[in-house]
Amino acid sequence: MKYIIPTWSVPTNIQALTTLREGGVSEPPFDSFNLGDHVGDIPESVLANRKQLVEQVQLPHFPTFLTQTHSTKVLSLPYSSDNLEADAVYTNQPNQVCLIMTADCLPVLFCSKDGKEIAAAHAGWRGLCDGILEETVAKFASSTSDISAWFGPAIGPTVFQVGHEVRDQFCAVDPNASSAFIADETTSGKFLCNIYQLAQQRLNRLGITDITGGEHCTYSEPQSFFSYRRDGRTGRMATLIWRTN
Repeated sequence: MKYIIPTWSVPTNIQALTTLREGGVSEPPFDSFNLGDHVGDIPESVLANRKQLVEQVQLPHFPTFLTQTHSTKVLSLPYSSDNLEADAVYTNQPNQVCLIMTADCLPVLFCSKDGKEIAAAHAGWRGLCDGILEETVAKFASSTSDISAWFGPAIGPTVFQVGHEVRDQFCAVDPNASSAFIADETTSGKFLCNIYQLAQQRLNRLGITDITGGEHCTYSEPQSFFSYRRDGRTGRMATLIWRTN
C-alpha cells in the first residue's frame, strides 16, 4: 500500500495519513487498495486490505469503520454501540484511531496544538453545507485558535460541477460562499465548486486559521485516487489520525 502523510505542524506523537488506491488485492473496478465494504467489492478482499492497513502502518487496533450518510453526526472514541452511522470521529484518548473514507468528498483532519484532541471528518458537499465541520470542532475542549486542520485529497475546483441549488444552499448560510463557485462555461446553469475553499471559509468562521493540504484532485489523478464522480463504481480511500500516547 501507498499513502500520503500530511504536512502540518502537530506534536510528534500524532500519526496521520491518507491511503492511495495502489498496493491492495481488490480487482477492477476496485483496484486495488479499496477499504470500503459497501461498494460491491469482494468482502474478503476488503478485509485483506484493511488488515494490511493495520499491519503496515502499525495501528494500535483495528479501526472503527463508519457507516457514512452525509450527516452531521460525530462519534466519540472509545465507542461501544453497534450504530456506526456518522460522518466524523473525535477522541481525546491515546491509541484511538479516527478514520473516515472518501472517493471525492473532502477528508478533514483536526488536531489540537497540544496533541491531546484529534478528529477526522467526512465532508461531502451536503455534510459540509449542513455543518459537519462545525459539529466536529464543537467536540473539542481546546480553543479554536489552538486547533490545526489538514485537508486531504478531494475533487478539485476545475472539475466539480454542481447546480445552482448547491450554490444557493451554501450562500444561504454564508453569502461569502459565492466566491467558491464559478459559472461553468461548458454547461448553462452549472457551476464549478471549490470544496476546499468552502471548507476553509467554514473553519475560518470558527476561528481556525492553521489549515494546510488541499492540493490534490481525486478526479484528475486516477492512478492515485478513487473517484466516484469519475468512475461511479469504485473503491474508497481512508484518511485517519491517532496519537501514540
